[in-house]
Amino acid sequence: MTLDVREMPPWERHPKIMETFDGMKPGDTLQIINDHDPRPLHYQFMMEREGQFQWHSEEKGPRHWIATIKKM
Repeated sequence: MTLDVREMPPWERHPKIMETFDGMKPGDTLQIINDHDPRPLHYQFMMEREGQFQWHSEEKGPRHWIATIKKM
């Protein structure tokens, strides 16, 4: 599943991503496309979903960033 959050208001992005992730089954992947470095989101996942995901950064700017999150 791909979630492009570039056009979403910033305050809606993390809640939408977390909601989508929480609805996934183990083994599912979520590709996030963002207009900035998703490092704060990665930190949020490490704090709130420790042991529940694998994170892979596929593309790092300058126009967009792509990260793939796999649910464990």
